[in-house]
Amino acid sequence: MTVELELDLVRDKIREFITSSEKVSDEVINMIIQRKRSLEVDFHDILLFDKSLADLFVERPRLVLPEADKVVQEIVEEKDPETARALRRFHFRVRGSPLVVPLRKLRSEYIGRLIRIEGIVTRQTPPKHFLHRALYRCTQCGYEIELLQELERHVEPPAKCPRCGASKSFTLVTELSQYIDWQKIIIQERPEDLPPGQLPRSVEVVLLDDLVDTVKPGDIVSLTGIVDLTLSELKKGRPPIVTSYILGTHVETSNKELVEEITKEDEQRILEISRRPDVRELIVRSIAPSIYGYEEIKEAIACLLFGGNEIVYPDGVRVRGEINILLIGDPGTAKSQLLKFVAKIAPRAVYTTGKGSSAAGLTAAVVRDKLTGEFYLEAGALVLADRGVAVIDEIDKMDAKDRVALHEAMEQNTVSISKAGIVATLNARAAVLAAANPAFGRYLPNRTVAENIDLPVSLLSRFDLIFVIRDEPREDFDASVAGHILDLHSGRTPEAFRDVLRPDFLRKYIIYARRYIRPILSEEAKEKIKRFYLEMRRRYQGPGTAIAITARQLEALIRLTIAEAKMRLSPVATGEDAERAIKLYLAFLKSVGIDVESGAIDIDAVITGVPASRREAYIKIVELLKKLEEVERGPVKIDLLKAEAEKLGIPASEVQRVVDLLIRNGEAYTPRPGYIKRVV
Repeated sequence: MTVELELDLVRDKIREFITSSEKVSDEVINMIIQRKRSLEVDFHDILLFDKSLADLFVERPRLVLPEADKVVQEIVEEKDPETARALRRFHFRVRGSPLVVPLRKLRSEYIGRLIRIEGIVTRQTPPKHFLHRALYRCTQCGYEIELLQELERHVEPPAKCPRCGASKSFTLVTELSQYIDWQKIIIQERPEDLPPGQLPRSVEVVLLDDLVDTVKPGDIVSLTGIVDLTLSELKKGRPPIVTSYILGTHVETSNKELVEEITKEDEQRILEISRRPDVRELIVRSIAPSIYGYEEIKEAIACLLFGGNEIVYPDGVRVRGEINILLIGDPGTAKSQLLKFVAKIAPRAVYTTGKGSSAAGLTAAVVRDKLTGEFYLEAGALVLADRGVAVIDEIDKMDAKDRVALHEAMEQNTVSISKAGIVATLNARAAVLAAANPAFGRYLPNRTVAENIDLPVSLLSRFDLIFVIRDEPREDFDASVAGHILDLHSGRTPEAFRDVLRPDFLRKYIIYARRYIRPILSEEAKEKIKRFYLEMRRRYQGPGTAIAITARQLEALIRLTIAEAKMRLSPVATGEDAERAIKLYLAFLKSVGIDVESGAIDIDAVITGVPASRREAYIKIVELLKKLEEVERGPVKIDLLKAEAEKLGIPASEVQRVVDLLIRNGEAYTPRPGYIKRVV
């Protein structure tokens, strides 16, 4: 049997499949109505219709798919000639394949076959145009020749004109040639699929026509495509080694945070647990049960995992729903263990450390393509964590210039890039859970949080909750911790593990809550939050006194209240949810928002780094430094600044404290030892 006859039979089978299936026929009608070029068909439907046809699609996709495209074109021409003329090209796109191949297992046996892969898009080139049908014209006699181009190789026109014999006389007629949009993306293994200690593998994917720009860096995709070879690498005198790429035939974007399937049994159990009166305590107990204590911190982390509601105001202003938490702690207080647990349990998480991250690695890098020399974007950790959690350990070890990249991502939930002619804004709707060590080795209770941690206050103020974990000897607590750890090491099940949810089930519970539950505030919850806010604001006694709360913290309270309601899978946030959120917020204020000199609650200790009791002295010292710089016409000796400040009644220790704060915040620097100069 000839190939042509075989192809005729294949075309007839495909036509029969499209016309006989009601589902596919309806899809054709929808395609015409929506003026789409592609008819998307499930592989499973082809398999149910005819196994031999399904096998052909898997084993000989290069041969069968173009024929299927022609059949779709013919059917559209019959049903709506006008649409067929307007769109010109049509595609038969198969969704899925029995060959589901992990990127790590992509081998030569799959070359030329239709496979399905899953992964995360890390890079994307700008759309280009592939010359599909090239029309060449002889400049001497006008003879025309049309050549069908190949993806991997440019087909050249003949060296001599067949009509007049002129050599090298053919030129490309660009306006009469046909082009198809072309784009290359890089798909990488998902972090959760990565074997321990391995580097993630990636594969190049070429997208054509209407698949161009359907995905962007950071998307998790399920892609069906044909494994092909890059033949352009075959050069004379070089080893015949070629790399593979995938020609995408169908691409589907998964919801980023909800990559795990929830079965009916799971749903029943989730709803059953949500009805328990102690459901919140159960969830809090289930967070890192191997770490003893830290109930308030664990509850805050549970709130971060469930998240608040993202809101867009009528004027278009967007308010984030993600909750950001910072843990500052003495060495050996299990901060990293908590972070690792969250990275494992969150539906979508990216774990990174301060020392191992650059600004480009956190946000997005502009990379040059080694073949074309063009620049394109590569997504960083915060973009890859979109709709999930970005876990940053040792955030204090990051370089100051790299830390600035976090500011926009944490408040606006976007990453803006303007490099090498690429101006783009990427989504980074990620909750940030960070940990830091105190600047002096241990947390000093007689100093402010801004002095204790080597982070700029502009970054500190973007955290909804900050917790200090102090390692203080307490006999009862220490005995419990020792017993708990010894039980774990001796193989006995500690008390903390008796009634907890398993990590994989807890992840499903969180996914379910984030997917279906969007609580609204009840009148009682609104009233409680408002009363608390006004009560805290009333403590302000005029200039020079402490401000206990600001509107930014009010929004944080609302987010926490919503998250508390989500834990119960409740559509309404009650007064009890608001009370728990207020309790968490007060725990944060008591640990870091207290003016260590006056003992008053002062949110400015976090937001500005300067508590109210020291603000007057701070302003006077900065003003004095300004005057002395004008007199000295350059850097000012620190000893001179101290001497002049003492005349105003400000002690030298306070001057040194302000000088250190100015240098740490980047507002001043030391051009030479013993001197200071403001950054103007």
